[in-house]
Amino acid sequence: MSKINGVYAATLSLLNEDLTLNVDKTIAHVELTIDNGCHGAAIFGSTGQAQLISVAEKINFLNKLSTYKYKDKCIIGTGLNSLGETINLMRVAISLNFEKFLIMPPAFYKYSDEDVFNFYSKIVDSVPKAQIILYNFEKLSGYKFSVESVEKLVKNFPDQIVGVKDSSYNLFENLKLDNFSVMPGSETKLLKGLELGCSGIITATCNATSLMARKVYDDFKNGKDQEINTKLCDVRGTFEKYNLISGLHTFFKHKDSIYENLLPPLRILNKEEEFDLLNNLEKLDFSFKSSMAA
Repeated sequence: MSKINGVYAATLSLLNEDLTLNVDKTIAHVELTIDNGCHGAAIFGSTGQAQLISVAEKINFLNKLSTYKYKDKCIIGTGLNSLGETINLMRVAISLNFEKFLIMPPAFYKYSDEDVFNFYSKIVDSVPKAQIILYNFEKLSGYKFSVESVEKLVKNFPDQIVGVKDSSYNLFENLKLDNFSVMPGSETKLLKGLELGCSGIITATCNATSLMARKVYDDFKNGKDQEINTKLCDVRGTFEKYNLISGLHTFFKHKDSIYENLLPPLRILNKEEEFDLLNNLEKLDFSFKSSMAA
């Protein structure tokens, strides 16, 4: 089992006008992020509208993705509250030779560390071949992992609990485990995280910032001076003024109008918000063209 390292985009899902998943264009977008610098992609995370896309569409997508040249660079999010549906989707993915999964505890309900341990125990018992990245995002799930809860899971399931995406930012400075990937959920935490021994990042805005994020990562690893980390953080901060999914789809609609399609209650930015976003990005000398590899 190899440790997960690098810059990962939590990739967007592209929808047809009837709001069904466009499999081919979603895969093409994954390829775009990797070709532009990402080490890999986390698919069907919150950025990918995972909670809003049907299980049947996810299974159809995984069947097509399994033939894809970058399939080994993909982490599969489940985005499901149901334990049974989570396990069933993972079993399908395992049968297609996917092994890495990003899994958040169920939303809505109130529960304790012990309850979360029980939730992941059931998954590991049912899908023992899976490598699981815990998804720590209290704003979405209502639960925030403690250092102690992660340590207990790793101690009991060292071959299955292999990392954490830390979007609550209470772990990346404090969690120290051997052969375990700690990956903050923002470019603003990339450099600091690397300095603390983190493995990289998994973030929404790496859909757009992959070139810059990869340079910051590579320059750190190669002992070079940082040239663009401030700009990278400023671009992230600009997107954060809006719903990240809405902002990113609005940004990418200038590549293809299909990005305008979002499942309700999500929407693209209105005209005023769009102007403000693009204007502020332009002030940072950041545009769709500049964000893409030549």
